[in-house]
Amino acid sequence: MGEVMIKCPGTGHAIPTGMKADRESFRSSPVFFARTFCLIRQVNHEWFAREAWVREPKEKSRMHGAAFALQSA
Repeated sequence: MGEVMIKCPGTGHAIPTGMKADRESFRSSPVFFARTFCLIRQVNHEWFAREAWVREPKEKSRMHGAAFALQSA
């Protein structure tokens, strides 16, 4: 399970939406519109699901990289 992220249109930084999902479920969810408060600019950003992505937890990424390295050896 990862965090659903959007890009702040003002700064270009990735910001969390407060939603959690796995990539496959999020990719197959119906298109929706949402608002997220941006702590960087102190404003609400309006966005569509197609503009967002799921950032997986770091632990999972590290474990996947380690498993890949072991398979390659």
